[in-house]
Amino acid sequence: MSLPVLDAAEIAVLGHALHSIAVEMGAALRRTAFSPNIKERRDYSSAVFNSDGDLIAMGDDMPVHLGSMPMSVSAVLATLRLAPGDVALLNDPYRGGTHLPDITMVAPVFLPGKAQPAFYVANRAHHADVGGMYPGSMGPCREIAQEGIRIPPVKLMHAGKMDSQVLAILLANVRTPKEREGDLTAQLGACRVGVARMQELVRRFGQARLSRGVCALIDGSERLMRSVLASLPAGEWQAEDFLDDDGVRPGPIGIRVTLRNDPRHRRAVVDFAGTDAQVPGSINAVYAITWSAVFYVFRCLLPPGAIATAGLMRPVKVIAPEGTIVNALPPAAVAGGNVETSQRIVDTLLRALAPALPARIPAASSGTMNNLTIGGIDPRSNLPFTYYETIAGGLGGSPVGPGASGHHAHMTNSQNTPVEALEYAYPFRMVRYALRRGSGGAGLHRGGDGLVREIELLGDAQVTILADRRQTQPWGLAGGEAAAPGKTTLIVNGVESVLPGKCTRELPAGARLRIESPGGGGWGVNQ
Repeated sequence: MSLPVLDAAEIAVLGHALHSIAVEMGAALRRTAFSPNIKERRDYSSAVFNSDGDLIAMGDDMPVHLGSMPMSVSAVLATLRLAPGDVALLNDPYRGGTHLPDITMVAPVFLPGKAQPAFYVANRAHHADVGGMYPGSMGPCREIAQEGIRIPPVKLMHAGKMDSQVLAILLANVRTPKEREGDLTAQLGACRVGVARMQELVRRFGQARLSRGVCALIDGSERLMRSVLASLPAGEWQAEDFLDDDGVRPGPIGIRVTLRNDPRHRRAVVDFAGTDAQVPGSINAVYAITWSAVFYVFRCLLPPGAIATAGLMRPVKVIAPEGTIVNALPPAAVAGGNVETSQRIVDTLLRALAPALPARIPAASSGTMNNLTIGGIDPRSNLPFTYYETIAGGLGGSPVGPGASGHHAHMTNSQNTPVEALEYAYPFRMVRYALRRGSGGAGLHRGGDGLVREIELLGDAQVTILADRRQTQPWGLAGGEAAAPGKTTLIVNGVESVLPGKCTRELPAGARLRIESPGGGGWGVNQ
């Protein structure tokens, strides 16, 4: 006897139920995390996968995490055999990761009487330090071995019990082991929540019905993306954009893309041929990052509320030549590829799409995460500390209105660290936190303004900046003007000096650092 077909309402209910599980996982992680980076900035992501490791639901989290996480899950499934109560751990960028501070956990969901997992749940969180040459693990390194501890897929939990040796190795290689252990424990708790909720969902829907619903969700996502591609004009569009430098050698680094859309067959090709070769500095992006950026841009073309699953990318082919800045090979350093190059890939893709969708594509947003890491010994406790934050900028103006000011854009979806939390947790004083008035590009619809964030150190510390759009500017569209580039100013004993976009400095107590983030480009001619 054939099983009844699920109607659209049932499929929608299931999609939202799965989404709510990913959201609840994230909430559990946020509530129990130790570090302000996870608890306050919400630098984490959660997702749910079917038995084959295909994405079936994601939280409302970080695009750069969510698009790449399926590759980490695939790496776990190809390497380990997970039993009930097991949890896998990894951060290797060359196995689906992003950069070393982003640690991923994967847990299987077993059902009664079944020998194989029916589903998997996973989360990824940015840890404020994973060792390496520089506090915060985001410095100007020249190979991945300098950036911190690199973890292949390993089991952190065996049948519900912690592998103390794996944990000991990890904690022995970081500067803030208590904080790291606390955040890892929070991730484990989030995985337990996901496993329990998936088991409850099976009891509610029944395994057969749930499995058919999951297949329908994936197939529905594919049909939706194909319909979007069918609505776009046929054609080939090209664009290029540039990173300022790699922090080691001067000069711009180009990202080039050709986008081909075939509406008749409802498929598209995104080809990065012609992009510059990988570089000595840490702004190399692994393939997972590039795939994630493409996933994000094409997801933005969907109607609001569309459920994101693995089916979305079935009609889209991504070509990223090996050994380039968008598909780096070991042992390239990659810390900045996740945070800076991902943003520029999005900028380049949107620029290519602008002629095809002139009524929808905005001007460039700030184009950098303005990464700031600070580490040293806290004079209040005489214990090591590591601080990490991304600083928001302006969004690009668009055909429908001006860009927002002081927002995280595109591949990041984090928040700021509140001043109260920052001053409580770290030996800093916030001197200024304000909008950078006038930094957005002029136009019919003006770009949003960036931010000014000025911090005074209350103890000696090593400060590292990993930022871009200091030389290049966020571009305008349809006659709109470019936005102001970013600027980082060091103030020591009242003397100001401008720092490079990517650098590290050992600074004394009393030094101030002022970061002025770029605005967004303007859209249209201001009449």
